[in-house]
Amino acid sequence: MAQSRNTNSGSAPLQHIPVMLGEAVEGLAVKAGGRYLDGTFGRGGHARAVLSRLGPDGRLLLMDRDPQAIAAAKAAFADDPRVSIRHANFSSLAEWDETAAGLDGILLDLGVSSPQLDEAARGFSFMADAPLDMRMDTTQGESAAEFLARADEREISDVLWQFGEERHARRIARAIVADRDATPFTRTGQLAALIERVVGRREPGKHPATRSFQALRIRVNGELESLQRGLEAALERLKVGGRLSIISFHSLEDRAVKLFIRDHSGRTQGSRRGPPVAAVPARLAPVGKAQFPSDAEQAANPRSRSAVLRVAEKLA
Repeated sequence: MAQSRNTNSGSAPLQHIPVMLGEAVEGLAVKAGGRYLDGTFGRGGHARAVLSRLGPDGRLLLMDRDPQAIAAAKAAFADDPRVSIRHANFSSLAEWDETAAGLDGILLDLGVSSPQLDEAARGFSFMADAPLDMRMDTTQGESAAEFLARADEREISDVLWQFGEERHARRIARAIVADRDATPFTRTGQLAALIERVVGRREPGKHPATRSFQALRIRVNGELESLQRGLEAALERLKVGGRLSIISFHSLEDRAVKLFIRDHSGRTQGSRRGPPVAAVPARLAPVGKAQFPSDAEQAANPRSRSAVLRVAEKLA
């Protein structure tokens, strides 16, 4: 979302600092007259850096699923004739007419943004009691509270395990289902307290609700499904020679990006024990290796610590 991140590990809001700003924008190899898309505007840190490199004939397309982010984009860029803005999930980028002419670069900064985390009312963090919402797009979809009210024990457990790698997923899910009839889960503090009661504080410096809140957020927003659709759409709309620059903050996201690039790189697939699988024609090539925030950036911006940047170029 083009801003710094956290993992709900602190109580005070941190400054909204774009993560790996220089590296992500350098990965795009911006041309003055090119056409670029920032699919996760957030508060515009990366977008401003791209725009600063564009000439009068360049174009910058901005998307975000968060209405507040779109309001910020319009306030900052509505008067710039080089900029177009669309309220939508980046997974639908190929449906936007502005992308039909092809793109020279696409930047995605995945996950939840600092403004979303820092505004307690959004319900992403357990550091302050708030409505249990967690939707990035508050105009549509099912909130976390609504999901917990209707899902059965197995579905809740599966979400906590698959998206949060929560070892106590079954115990937490069982407790939620047992308690919700008497007291529906509608507040972040209420859910965090239940998880702490069930799990206890076993990891120093880490709240026991961290993994569960992450898992619910990913489920509520369909983040992994959106990423897969967005990657396919990006490959469709990139011009030959166009760059894809993606920052991930979670191993599930990074794995999806890594495998997508690999699977379109033309490499022969298969295991050592089985016959090789015929490779598909090469359409993407990784540009360098995965990059990580420098020690200096991590010290200045703790929310950057889990970031991974991958860059790829379209071949055909």
